[in-house]
This record gives sequence, structure tokens and C-alpha cells, in this order.
Amino acid sequence: MTDHTTTVLILGATGSIGRPAVSEALRQGHAVRALVRDRNRAARLLPDSVELVVGDLTQPDTLDPAVEGIDAVVFTHGTTNERDVRDTDYAGVANTLKALGPNRARIALMTAIGVTRPGLAYAEWKLRSERLVRASGNPYTIVRPGWFDDNDADQRTLVMLQGDRRQSGGPADGVVARDQIARVLIDSLSTASADRKTFELVADRGEEQTDLSPVFASLIPDPTGALDAVEDSVNLPPEREPERFRQDLAAIAAGSAGPAVAR
Repeated sequence: MTDHTTTVLILGATGSIGRPAVSEALRQGHAVRALVRDRNRAARLLPDSVELVVGDLTQPDTLDPAVEGIDAVVFTHGTTNERDVRDTDYAGVANTLKALGPNRARIALMTAIGVTRPGLAYAEWKLRSERLVRASGNPYTIVRPGWFDDNDADQRTLVMLQGDRRQSGGPADGVVARDQIARVLIDSLSTASADRKTFELVADRGEEQTDLSPVFASLIPDPTGALDAVEDSVNLPPEREPERFRQDLAAIAAGSAGPAVAR
């Protein structure tokens, strides 16, 4: 990122991570654009300085105005319902990357800790969205937060892990506050050492760091051209993936908008 004011598109901006991400982006001096389905509702929830663009992540033909002229995209939308993960979370990433086409933007994607757990269908679709981001050729950071707001008041030291080895499916995997997730997503946009890093985000006892650059720098970057994160153990051969994903992957890797994919 350069020193000029950046325009950051936040997806899921009215959600529980999106709202603090909007606040953090504004605090850091970014111009913020939000994709919203209901302008009136969004206007009540978000600061007046946020540019509102009406659209829907699941409707590709509504996304062009949202991505026009942006410098960065922050994906904060998310659920654990299998169908919604496939048809909204995953589709939203795929559709946005297609709308960007050959235009480059810095990407911060939020998925979830335990995303590589084998046999978990909703997690596989989150993992596929990560793969699309890596294949897009855009600079990126992928954040896999632990359990939201289960941390104690004195549990604010941010820890970034790799390899996705905590897979109990509960708070024992790690906890972190929502405002901290938002901060990490926004910090990653302007931190060079965060580029091509995928990590699980949790909090330990202690104070929150004022500078996260050394924490980002301690991580291993994903290999150039790889679909999966550097330390992950994943058994999803691309040739055996769903046709929908393979079509999206081909279109995004080619840097084109590509044809609409049937749901």
C-alpha cells in the first residue's frame, strides 16, 4: 500500500466483525466503502463518512460499482451453516474476485480456526474461498480467528499460529475479541510483512501489542502459486473438487470475470 488515502471495500460491513472493521479502517485514515443490501439499515449502523453501495454478494451483476477504483477488500462476512457458507460466504469471495478481474487489490479474508478439519463440509467451502484468494494473484492476508469474545478482559496479547492444528471445535482451540479481529484485518492492509500470510488468530494473557509488524513478520509466507497455506495438511485434490469450484478457480486464476456459475 502507498501513502495516499486508500479506498477499502468492506464486505459484511454491518455485521459483528464488519462494524469494528469499518471503525478501525476510518481510524487508520482509509476511505471506506461498504456493500450493503439495505441502504437505510446500513445508514443507521455505520458512520456518515462511509460510502454505501447497494448490492448483494450472491448477485454478481451488482458488484461492479462496489469494486470500481478500490485499493483493498476486507471480507468479514461469515457463518457456519453449510448451505450459507457455500452460497454466501464462498460465493461472495468468488463473485468479488471475478468482479475485480485483472484489477489488483489488497485482500484481507476472514475464515475460521479449524478450517482444515477433515470431513466438515462447511469448513471445506471456507477453505475453497481461501484457495480462490491465493489463486487470484492479489496480495492477501488470510485470518482464521478463534472463538469470538470468549477471551477474558486480561487476555489481549495477539498470537498468530500456523498449520491449523487446533481442531477441537470449541473455545479450547483459542479465543479472541471481535475488535481485535477487525484490527488485524485492517492492519494487514498496510503491513508489508503480512503479505501472503495465512494464520490462526487467538489471544493470550497480557496486553495487546501496539505494533503487529513483528508478529506478521514471524510467520512463514504461503508458497507462490500454492492453493493451500504453507503449514496446512489438506486432502482436497483440485481434480476431485466440485465442478463449481473448479470453474471458479479457472476463471479467477485467468484473471477474467468468467461466466456465471450455476448454483
